[in-house]
Amino acid sequence: PMNAMMKLKVVFIVTTFSAVAKNQDLGNVCDETFISTSSSNSKNGTFAAPVFLNPDGYVRQCTYNFRGLPNERVMIQFEEFNLLGTPPECYHEHIDIFTEIENPDKQPLIETPFGGRFCGQNIPRLRISLFQSMAMVFLTDRKNITEGRFTGFYEFFPDEKYRRIGSPDMKAEGRSSLCSFEIHGSQQKNGELYSPTYPGTYPKNLKCWYKFVGEPGQRIRLEFRDFDLFYGGAHCPFDRVTIYDGPDNLADKIGTYCGQMRNLVVYSTKNMLYVSFTTLKRTAPVFNRGFFGLYEFSENYVKLDFIQKSDAEHIRGTECDQKILSQKESRGQVFSPNYPFPYQADIVCRYFIYGMQDSQNLERVVLTFEKFEIPRDLNNRKTDRCTDGYVKVYIQGQEEEHKYNKHDYEFCGQRTPSEIHSPGPRLVILFKAGSTQGPGFKANYRFETEYQIPGTPAPDGSCKFEYKTDSKLDGRFNSPRHPQNYPNNINCTYLFWSKPSQQVMLVFDHFRVRADNVSQETNSSLGNWKAYGREMCNEDYVEIFTIINPNERQLLGRYCSTSSPGPVVSPRGTVGLELFLHTDGNAVYSGFKGRYMFIEAQSPFGECGGNITDAENGIIKSPNFPEKYTSTQRDYGSKVCHWYVYAKPGHKILLYFSDFEVEGNPADRGCPAAALRVWPWRDVARTPIELCGDSLDQYKEVVSDSNVLRLSFYLADKAVGAKGFKAIYTEVKETTSCTGPGEFLCKNTGHCISRSLQCNHVRNCGVDDSSDEDECLKETEVNEFMLVALGLGITSLVAIGLIIYCRRYRRKKYIRREHPMLPAHAHFHTCESIGERFANSTSMDSV
Repeated sequence: PMNAMMKLKVVFIVTTFSAVAKNQDLGNVCDETFISTSSSNSKNGTFAAPVFLNPDGYVRQCTYNFRGLPNERVMIQFEEFNLLGTPPECYHEHIDIFTEIENPDKQPLIETPFGGRFCGQNIPRLRISLFQSMAMVFLTDRKNITEGRFTGFYEFFPDEKYRRIGSPDMKAEGRSSLCSFEIHGSQQKNGELYSPTYPGTYPKNLKCWYKFVGEPGQRIRLEFRDFDLFYGGAHCPFDRVTIYDGPDNLADKIGTYCGQMRNLVVYSTKNMLYVSFTTLKRTAPVFNRGFFGLYEFSENYVKLDFIQKSDAEHIRGTECDQKILSQKESRGQVFSPNYPFPYQADIVCRYFIYGMQDSQNLERVVLTFEKFEIPRDLNNRKTDRCTDGYVKVYIQGQEEEHKYNKHDYEFCGQRTPSEIHSPGPRLVILFKAGSTQGPGFKANYRFETEYQIPGTPAPDGSCKFEYKTDSKLDGRFNSPRHPQNYPNNINCTYLFWSKPSQQVMLVFDHFRVRADNVSQETNSSLGNWKAYGREMCNEDYVEIFTIINPNERQLLGRYCSTSSPGPVVSPRGTVGLELFLHTDGNAVYSGFKGRYMFIEAQSPFGECGGNITDAENGIIKSPNFPEKYTSTQRDYGSKVCHWYVYAKPGHKILLYFSDFEVEGNPADRGCPAAALRVWPWRDVARTPIELCGDSLDQYKEVVSDSNVLRLSFYLADKAVGAKGFKAIYTEVKETTSCTGPGEFLCKNTGHCISRSLQCNHVRNCGVDDSSDEDECLKETEVNEFMLVALGLGITSLVAIGLIIYCRRYRRKKYIRREHPMLPAHAHFHTCESIGERFANSTSMDSV
């Protein structure tokens, strides 16, 4: 295909040049020339396609030349256009346009920049020459050429608006000298700015610049009323207008623009502005208009000294807009222009106040007005709307989409607005001065860290949140910015306050806190998390406390990694729960999400616990054991059970689990739905042992430090159920000797238990010690064998005696005569029955 295309192009070029040669032979009778003279009649007119017959189908060429006087330009505009072909090939007929002819008498058209080839039915755009001449070449091989192929009009006009934009820049060379100017405010305070051939298609491979120089104290305003450049991408790599806030292109850049722009207005910061216009040399068919703008030098534009240089920055290119960026929980002030003196009338200033927003920081803005007086419209006092001057506040980012009419707050008059909190990191103030001047406003702003945590935040903006039953009975809580990662180096406190008649319950639905270097050393003083598959947390962690009273709290547990805490309920008589999150300066994870519920205060034992005293041993079981402790119908959902076991003074309590199956996996996902906590410690401030899963490891057996042991079983409403647990407790004497008559020394564990517990079919010595039942098992076996042997012996003696008696009876029967009057059955005897059975047996054997 590439070779075919190349051949086609070669044929086309050869055909074109041969047609030109033939046309030369025939004479260019269709050429036309339009010349501008001093006569007004020559300044404009019409043109049309030639009319002739071409029976042989030669390629005919007709050239239309337009020549103006010095300091004139020519403009052509097509009204009708209907040629054969499809752009860009245009094989059978087309029009070529040349708009950059500098020396028409000395420069052949083939050496001038090409302005474009046109065919089909799309009318070419308006064209204006860069110099005083323009040419148009029409080629066709049609046999019948009529005037309807194309028509248009032309006009010669002075080029003053292009030449007198300002003083020509003497440093410019070549074609750049046509469009490079210095514009001085001392000579002309306002004027118009055009691209070199506006509104016609601008030339390619061109560089122009416009340098605006004002008097001291002046600022320059440049407004583009029409802006149409080729759009090559967001960074405008091709045709572009670049504006600098200073005397040349080394000054700070205001912006680079391309494409189609609306409402493009630019202000200089001081008294100089530099504008460059660049187009690239290329063959792509691009036919954009360029630009038209208005400029003005003035001393009356807003003075920028009201912008606080310490923390705010004027946005280059605007009259009075400013940008304030947070310096990490910084604060400052903003003022209306010219404050404390009256502001100017009919101005608009914007204040963009941006908090930090990145992977580690998220802030919100708090705005407080200290002074405020913006006069209302004196001619429209009946309405509460601000129809003249006003302040609008945006806290949702609406200004990004230019929806300034969708504000969140609007203020005017003399009433000081209330404090405003933005939900996110940005807040924008739009100040519009009306026709009546006023004192304006003074406001204080501060940046607070936005944690995105539901709850009542602390007034000082720290990461501290409260949850009270007065506001909501249930709700959610989460780590900062969840489900995104929480920040480094942060300490957050969550306080859940309950009333005396209430308790508060916490349930975790997601938990992932960094623990890259968890301690490999078991530390029972902090609850020994190794008991349920987690090591002690010492990097990022979550701690949960029971709040005994506002001045006293008790640690329930410390959690990290992906092992979620089990459900937590504040004990009756306490005032609530506290959750504390700590993170260090290393990597971060997604944190946690959970639910809180304020519930009516329950019995001290919950729904299924109890107080156990005066019992040397016993059994504690989960609800509904051995069936599931909950079901899909939530029959046992959200349960809490507390057992308090008391032994006699001088004794401890041995607790072991014969069965244990509670949903969860301490080493993986923790115990989010159900957990059993055991407090065997003498020190009540120590954290409990938290258990779930189906493997207890070393905590299958627990011995209390004192004569008191507490168990609490917590069940969340999301529990799906499992078999539960069965625990056996036994009083163990706290002594070094076990020689008393009522005491029994366990062989393996060394525990001293009551002898009355021996042989009760329960292993009271512990899970791996059956010495209290071993001897009982041997005596039972002996007694059973003796009873079986005795029974067999007695049965054998009775059988032997009966057989001897029956044999004797049968011998007497044969020697005794039978009485003829007695019936046959009168002599029936038991021995006969037995004898008959033996006889039958004998007869069967004989057979």
